Amino acid sequence: MTDQHEGTFYDAVGGEPALRRLVEAFYRQVLVDPLLEPVFAHFTPTHIDHVVVWLSEVFGGPAVYTERLGGHQALLTSHLNLHITEEQRARWAEVMIGTAAKELPPDELLQRRFAEYIEWGTRIAASVSRPGTKLGDPGPVPHWGWDGLA
Repeated sequence: MTDQHEGTFYDAVGGEPALRRLVEAFYRQVLVDPLLEPVFAHFTPTHIDHVVVWLSEVFGGPAVYTERLGGHQALLTSHLNLHITEEQRARWAEVMIGTAAKELPPDELLQRRFAEYIEWGTRIAASVSRPGTKLGDPGPVPHWGWDGLA
């Protein structure tokens, strides 16, 4: 890792302000996407806040999702019975990664690690969205950084 990749991934992406710009730009696209719009039939603006604090915590920022919103268990529970198809999962990832390419710093490693997290996380979300999923204890919020999953 070079000197430019020291510090948290959260700081490198630009912290909460950059993640908020990213998530807002992403949802402007998703909410009008014919494939994805049905997944967000009950979308509220609060959803954006939740995604911002989730990504912040995952990338090494403040643990707000855990402290205020129930942590990893709550996030996974929110995806239960959503019936996310592989096509929807792949489209969600494509739009988020494409939006990150425009909204986050153009650093190659940063963009690659972000994309890897999105692919990894969306596969988990789609998996738990299947009918009859029993979560168990998923443990704490995962942390993702310059070397991927910590």
